[in-house]
Amino acid sequence: MLTLALIGLVGGLVTGISPCILPVLPVIFLSGGVQGPKPTVPSEENTGGGRVSTVEAPVETKPPRSRPYLIILGLVVSFTLVTLFGSLLLSVLGLPQDVLRWAGLIVLALIGIGLIVPKFEHLLEKPFSWIPQRRPDANRGGFALGLGLGAVYVPCAGPVLAAITVAGSTGQIGLDTIVLTSTFAIGAALPLLIFALAGRRVAERVKAFRKRQRGIRITAGIVMIALAIGLVFNLPQLLQRAIPDYTSGLQNDINNSEQVKKALNLGGLENDQNKDLDLCTDGAKELESCGKAPDIKEIQQWFNTPGGAPVDLAQLRGKVVLIDFWAYSCINCQRSIPHVTAWDKAYRDAGLQVIGVHSPEYAFEKEPGNVKAAADKFGIGYPVALDNNLSTWTNYRNRFWPAHYLIDADGTVRHIKFGEGDYQTTEKLIRELLTKANPNVRLPAATGTADDTPDTAAITRETYLGSTKRVNFAGTEDYTAGAKTFAYPATQPPDTFVLKGDWTLTSQNITPTRADGKILLNYRAKEVRMVLSGNGTVTYTAKGQTKTIQVNGTPNSYQLLSTQAIEAGSLDVTVGSGVQAFSFTFG
Repeated sequence: MLTLALIGLVGGLVTGISPCILPVLPVIFLSGGVQGPKPTVPSEENTGGGRVSTVEAPVETKPPRSRPYLIILGLVVSFTLVTLFGSLLLSVLGLPQDVLRWAGLIVLALIGIGLIVPKFEHLLEKPFSWIPQRRPDANRGGFALGLGLGAVYVPCAGPVLAAITVAGSTGQIGLDTIVLTSTFAIGAALPLLIFALAGRRVAERVKAFRKRQRGIRITAGIVMIALAIGLVFNLPQLLQRAIPDYTSGLQNDINNSEQVKKALNLGGLENDQNKDLDLCTDGAKELESCGKAPDIKEIQQWFNTPGGAPVDLAQLRGKVVLIDFWAYSCINCQRSIPHVTAWDKAYRDAGLQVIGVHSPEYAFEKEPGNVKAAADKFGIGYPVALDNNLSTWTNYRNRFWPAHYLIDADGTVRHIKFGEGDYQTTEKLIRELLTKANPNVRLPAATGTADDTPDTAAITRETYLGSTKRVNFAGTEDYTAGAKTFAYPATQPPDTFVLKGDWTLTSQNITPTRADGKILLNYRAKEVRMVLSGNGTVTYTAKGQTKTIQVNGTPNSYQLLSTQAIEAGSLDVTVGSGVQAFSFTFG
């Protein structure tokens, strides 16, 4: 845990001095020392004729010493909560993924207006007037400003932030994730705190700054509103791209550290159950001994078991067990499943128990109905466990779809295979373990299912379209969640995609905002598929031929083209309104 905290802190510090933080520095500096409008208190005035009236007299204020700390505290709290829990909360409420970002932008704009127009600021304070003796004027409003900044603050991506984002989007949030996120936020905020303290110091020591406080407040308000508007149109990214990343060397040194890579294996850290799995070699040709099989734990639902009853590995002693980690929209899993179902049918009566652990890549893969329909479509008759929180996935320290864990009759892991291929070896080892468990067993002939595993080095890698998982995007536009307008670039490298038109990006998928949206894909493969959902049409052109497919209902994988051999080509895809696009997959 201490290692994770140090990695998060160092990763945050490097991010905090990178070009990514430049857009927020003026706001932090000016708001750290800005004073609130001079409040008034009642006083009596003799108006003549023995009459006394009450008037409001201004009272001098000083920049509060706590304000810079409150701003940074608000930023840390907001960034941590939004990054970890924002996606999950919005998914539960059925709200767009960029709602929190827009809320943060609105808060920034309102505070900016309040700094310029004191009367408007007092209107903002009225809802808090019930708080006794704690008038929430601008001097005490640093925390609210920090909350707004934290919701829109987008630091440079790196392995630490990627690990945090994946954990948040999958719901795989534990104490280790919270520690990493919090320390990362603190590390990134410390340089900002220095600027906030510098702003307060200037306000206290520079006479011109104190005498022109009204002008400083207006300037701070204008800068804050400008930042909000700039973030709406993603202008800060232009500044970040224009300035060389002077921290890249330092970031590479940290990111390539073996300690960092091991520690960021969030949720899959070594424990008493999985500590010996490293004794197995991925795809070994002979049986190995890799410790007792970790438990299948915290499963949300079971399919293909009597009454939906759970399966306990301890009760399967005497049987050979094959655990298959899969996700139904994963093209690699789809090519692997025919081998697994063939083994199940061939060797079930001989003592083989296959268990499919469905660990979702996407939020839509958590829906039991979707998984059940996919299992039926693929002809899966063996038990399927819905590992929606990736609890079993992490208990096995797994990182691949598909992944096969072969367990002998005594409950010991004897073989591990990550990814596709080498099915003949896996089947050979299954037969060996079945014979060892029961020397008198009569085994059928080997299944001989054709191996369609492509050469992954020769084809385009799986291309995700969601903002947090996107891969292979070759455009120049900012690719973060929200409504965006894209244009095709002058040139496009191989194995990439670009967008054209108005699109709405979420963490999981993209969808046309107004009219149809276009995608230009350069690929190498003999099969191209697209994961789509919603209701509408997708039209695509390849090799001079145009075809249209109808998309209807829950997310599914649709084949766009198939050839006899791996070829390089381009696909011009038009996605209709009402269709959500998740990824391209290749075979």
